[in-house]
Amino acid sequence: MNRKKVLELIEAGEGIHVEFKQRFSTYEKIAKELIAFANTSGGYLILGVDDDKSIYGIESEKSDYELIKETALRYCEPPINFKTYVFEINNKEIMVVQIEESKNKPHRIQDYKKYLDIKTAQVYLRVNDKSILASKEMIKIMQTQSSEKSLTNYAIGKNEKIVFDYLDKHEKITVKELCKIANISERRASRTLIKLVRANILFIHIKDNGESYFTYRV
Repeated sequence: MNRKKVLELIEAGEGIHVEFKQRFSTYEKIAKELIAFANTSGGYLILGVDDDKSIYGIESEKSDYELIKETALRYCEPPINFKTYVFEINNKEIMVVQIEESKNKPHRIQDYKKYLDIKTAQVYLRVNDKSILASKEMIKIMQTQSSEKSLTNYAIGKNEKIVFDYLDKHEKITVKELCKIANISERRASRTLIKLVRANILFIHIKDNGESYFTYRV
């Protein structure tokens, strides 16, 4: 990380790998951004820069670092690793917080539960320039990816064939659509689509509102 790289990030604006914060707000709001980057493909949280790219600067390098450290350790579960860099831009200091893509997904807002409760866990992902709540399907996929569980001897059954027939005529399919056309429960539809993702047959997509849909893997 160097000054030239920071200027390029600011000029490009917010996106899937960049989020600006004029100042440190609340632990939960900052945790949301750290978690989203860690759960997706990494990124940079830049403190002291507003959404319109205006440079406001940070008040104290030491205090902001301690706030980020406390957020990453106490408000994210599991804790998130990060690096910080401070640069002077327009005679003001800004802080760049770098988060790598995690190998220990999914991260969630600290809820002090021993295990992740998929019904209540606040798991965030980065989609375009927003940090959004992940769908249950995406959470389950992250869990299987982190545990490196692979499907073996996966048989294609009636529901899978219904998915293939539907995708041959349409670009995408959702859990609710599979429920309807296969006349099965949402849980079973979700499980069917997740298995097809794990088998590298389908790809899961996340909309800006957090909803998921599935397409053939290209």
